[in-house]
Amino acid sequence: MAEADFSATGVRIERWPRSLTRAGEVLVKDGRLALLTSYGRVIDSAPVRAVRTGKPWFSDRGDAMVATLNGNRYRLTLGQRDPARGAAAARALTGRLRDVVRRGGGEGD
Repeated sequence: MAEADFSATGVRIERWPRSLTRAGEVLVKDGRLALLTSYGRVIDSAPVRAVRTGKPWFSDRGDAMVATLNGNRYRLTLGQRDPARGAAAARALTGRLRDVVRRGGGEGD
């Protein structure tokens, strides 16, 4: 069984105008990016090369990003479940996800 390229839990996943989960998971494994609920149910999934990421234009916080999968835009806020680690750790996690998407052939800012 292959190891995941990226995994983050406790992710707030929103699809405008509502929140889908406050404790979801973002998983990049075997060339696919998947957004999962806290129960492990797939919200959306797409090949990494078809994913676009960017910074939300309405927020200057470094822990949030916008990901477009299958034409659907999701706002992902990483580090929600562990505020003790701090904002710098959440920004680093967001940067790692952007790097994994870029390396996989996806589009990023």
